[in-house]
Amino acid sequence: MSDVPHIPPSISEPDRELSPTAHTAVSAPLDAASMRMKPGDYAFFIELTETLNTTLDLRTLLNRTAELIQKVIPYRIFAILLLDETSQELRMRFQIGHSPEVERMRIPLGQGVVGQVAKTRKAILLNDVSQAPEYIPANDAVRSELAIPLINKNRIIGVMDIESEERDYFREEHLHLLTLTASRIGQSIQNARLYARVTRQAQVLEVLNEIAVELTSILDLDKLFERIGLLLRRLIDYQMFSIMLIDERRQRLVTRFRWRFGQTALPGQWLPLDAGLVGAAIREWRVINVPDVHKDTRYHMINPETRSEMVVPLFYKNRVIGVLDLEHVRAGYFQERHERTLTTLAAQIAIAIENARLYQQVVRHEQQLERDLSMARQVQLRLLPASCPVHNHGEFAARFLPARAIGGDLYDFLEYDENHSAIVLGDVSGKAAPAALFAALVSGIMRSAAVQKPSPGQMLTQLNDALQERKLDSQYVTMLFALWNDENRTLQVANAGGIPPIFCRGGEVTAMHAEGFPLGMFPGVEYEEFSVATQPGDAFVFVSDGITDAENAQGEMYGTDRLTTFLCSHRSLPAVEIADAIFADVARFQGGKDRFDDETILVLRVR
Repeated sequence: MSDVPHIPPSISEPDRELSPTAHTAVSAPLDAASMRMKPGDYAFFIELTETLNTTLDLRTLLNRTAELIQKVIPYRIFAILLLDETSQELRMRFQIGHSPEVERMRIPLGQGVVGQVAKTRKAILLNDVSQAPEYIPANDAVRSELAIPLINKNRIIGVMDIESEERDYFREEHLHLLTLTASRIGQSIQNARLYARVTRQAQVLEVLNEIAVELTSILDLDKLFERIGLLLRRLIDYQMFSIMLIDERRQRLVTRFRWRFGQTALPGQWLPLDAGLVGAAIREWRVINVPDVHKDTRYHMINPETRSEMVVPLFYKNRVIGVLDLEHVRAGYFQERHERTLTTLAAQIAIAIENARLYQQVVRHEQQLERDLSMARQVQLRLLPASCPVHNHGEFAARFLPARAIGGDLYDFLEYDENHSAIVLGDVSGKAAPAALFAALVSGIMRSAAVQKPSPGQMLTQLNDALQERKLDSQYVTMLFALWNDENRTLQVANAGGIPPIFCRGGEVTAMHAEGFPLGMFPGVEYEEFSVATQPGDAFVFVSDGITDAENAQGEMYGTDRLTTFLCSHRSLPAVEIADAIFADVARFQGGKDRFDDETILVLRVR
């Protein structure tokens, strides 16, 4: 350690008598020769004043000050120590020639040479350190020392300390020169510290504002945790960081994010709610800041390198939901300003975490709902007929496209016997799952009644009576029920509020004025039947209102007129091709606009 100096302790009693060659205080009288300034001193003062007046960066200021002092006092060992008002300790903020061990020392006020200088506010010139009994020889090569207090507005802010390997190296003129400049240096250092503090506060406010804006927009928890860790690094230079959330069901703290020495670590560790410093922060509802965890019995070791730790509880709606846990390898690293910053930030972080957790719950529920709707759609498709009836004189086709995952339209073909098949098209009020469930109910009742082979009017009456017995508020169904007789090529139709069938013969449309109340609205309703004797080439189309009410970008509806015109121009096509062509024409008309209703088409073409 030949190059490692000591920061010597002061004489414990300031008025102790010392050899004139061993100790001199600035309050001692200086002779005229020592006060006489050399020509080079003026240049030094001018250059120093210019540096102090133009530099606000603390590191630059200390470095330039050291360079200028070296021009008038050649040294190898130099340090400027600043006072931490909270701990009342002197800490090196700039040094030349000191070892890392000495640089990390904390000198309490009143201890050692620099501590005594700070306490008494008097300079000390120690010509021979071996003559000072309290001097601790941390560097055997050091022989003399000069320490000058730095004072600003009657407050001690630090000490400037120079050491030498030669005895009697420092002279009274050195003491006088540095004493003259010390107050100006102290004022500039304090200005730089204030500037740094204001700059740091501005940066903190900027980051806090950024966090407030950004965190609320992140709804993925893992991404949120990672972003919190990155943003906090801009405020506090921590070395280890964890976000732990309370598992209410298991009553424990679960680590959701970990960061160690520049790398993210695997989360998943958990602790009992009352364990360690994190448990204390939860119990006491306050920030826990421990300068040295090795001296705190509450400490639960996870990272063996940790010396200081700060735990900040996260509050949401008057309850603790977790903690932020910051750690550092240096003892006493976290300061009061860190506590203030994180306490302010913790509220925003807690809100962002809860928002993200609520969003994840919504996503999970939506995913479950999507799975349920997918299953319901599969069930609904199973209720639809797998194929169309096959007759000698009647050709059938069906097309169905729900507006959502599942729809409220229903259609069916009921085969009474080899010559009779029923055509059913219904539209349940509402959309999605409720409509599909009601459609399934109607379909079940209808298939049960089909065993009796009722006429169209009788079927609608039975369905209406059955739905009255199972009446649901605001639920009803419109329905067309037609019965095809393949033997004599006749079609019987009854209508319960549906769109009447469109009938095209020889290029002309014949209106079928079949009307009636929707099923399930009124009790005791009877339904009329209409019969049509068909001819080869006749084409019938049954559609739900999702076809006729389909809109384009201009808000125009597809309408019945367009449908009848299109049907007549395509009546010679097979039934399947007619259905496909109508679907394609409706899609072209909509031009990509979202569908708002189920679309169903049933086609009967007479051979």
